[in-house]
Amino acid sequence: MKNLSQRLFCTILFVAGLVTNGFAQDKKPNIVYVLVDQWRSQAMGFLGDKNAHTPTLDRLRKESMHVRNAVSGMPVCSPHRASLLTGQYPLTHGVFMNDVLLGIDRITLPKVFNQNGYTTGYIGKWHLDGHGRNSYIPPTRQQGFGYWKALECTHDYNNSAYYAGDSDVKLKWPGYDVIAQTDDAITYIKDQATKEKPFVLFISMGAPHDPYQTAPEKYKKMFENKPMILNPNIPEANREKATRDLRGYYAHMAAIDESVDKLWQTLKDTGIEENTILVFTSDHGDLLGAHGFWNKQQPYEESIRVPFLLHYPKLFGKNTQWKSDVLLNTPDIMPTLLGMCKLPIPASVEGIDYSDVLREFKKNTVEYTLISCVQPFGQWARKMGGKEYRGVVSKRYTYARDLKGPWVLFDNQEDPYQLNNLVGKPEFAKLQATMEKALVRELKKRKDAFKPGLEYVKQWKYLIDETETVPYRTVNYEGKPILE
Repeated sequence: MKNLSQRLFCTILFVAGLVTNGFAQDKKPNIVYVLVDQWRSQAMGFLGDKNAHTPTLDRLRKESMHVRNAVSGMPVCSPHRASLLTGQYPLTHGVFMNDVLLGIDRITLPKVFNQNGYTTGYIGKWHLDGHGRNSYIPPTRQQGFGYWKALECTHDYNNSAYYAGDSDVKLKWPGYDVIAQTDDAITYIKDQATKEKPFVLFISMGAPHDPYQTAPEKYKKMFENKPMILNPNIPEANREKATRDLRGYYAHMAAIDESVDKLWQTLKDTGIEENTILVFTSDHGDLLGAHGFWNKQQPYEESIRVPFLLHYPKLFGKNTQWKSDVLLNTPDIMPTLLGMCKLPIPASVEGIDYSDVLREFKKNTVEYTLISCVQPFGQWARKMGGKEYRGVVSKRYTYARDLKGPWVLFDNQEDPYQLNNLVGKPEFAKLQATMEKALVRELKKRKDAFKPGLEYVKQWKYLIDETETVPYRTVNYEGKPILE
């Protein structure tokens, strides 16, 4: 619980905004939204990860709201991004697989901000177009963003392409794209800081998603001889590969951390830090050998939990360590940002506006949030054990069922590495029944009949290959097909 002075500070700011209507309208906050790819929540120095080198994020946490229970409800790239931009769940917007198009008729976050006097910009990985990972994305499919330097998807970080604005000429980011995209974002921020209108800028970085061994040498050397501390849920057979991959994973993170420092410093140097909402988060996590698996899609902690730091000095002050236990799911981000900016939330939004809860003006009453895999594909295709599931997460427990029945139940407080599946154990029958009832309520709320994945594929007319994956037309830096 935050101390009285912090509460009083927040209340004074809020009331002042209500009383001085002109000021509140003229000084809408800017948003700088840093979205990285496949960064699991636990990989932070301030959370005790001895492997991580995240000095900037550790400092940022000391001056930010830390949403400790942020969840990627469908932990895979395109579904997260579609839910982030629409505030809707995947069965509503239809993007429950990678490499499919988010309908251009959707009411999206940039469109709403545009309508309310904001300038909007997007830099980096898009992954919502469905026309091929290297294809030109015309403005009609840019979902309302104005400034545009993006590519559908690449993880070739040192040979990274993009298209700018309405031009179909393919360009290349110089060097390692995390650094180049950050430099471009800094230029954009400096330019916008001199103007009257507020702005929203998304910087979408492809790292630390695999391939893990492609960060610049400066960062790789930081970890090349460093012993990796492995979690106990990594089987012995996976530990050598996990050690190698983790070194590269943390090298990418170190580069990102340094880039966040540059962005943060730019907000200070331009004098707009006080009234800018700076968010650091990820689209999903990474298993990295946990439970014998890699990548994402599964309901384990390493896959579904994401970092979420919200830095907004005007509201939360500085040198504080605000924290919240709200179950912030992906569809909740859009309405929460709109709520913090005092903007209307479209009726199409299904997520929850947590802005008043984060400010402690309203009590949190949400006890469960939905997680799901509508159709397994790609890196978790059926031949790799992939399967449909629906589940719920509470502040303490994770529960999921597949089409055959209850699958996993974990007490994340007593068993943080999820080594003890409680499904079917008589002493936990009451808990399992409680979680099942919560899941039934969430599915009813979402009008989700939990049908086999291929029925939804047919409904949305998606074309899939023999692995039940939507194919695309690109190869990775080694000339080999990438599945995600």
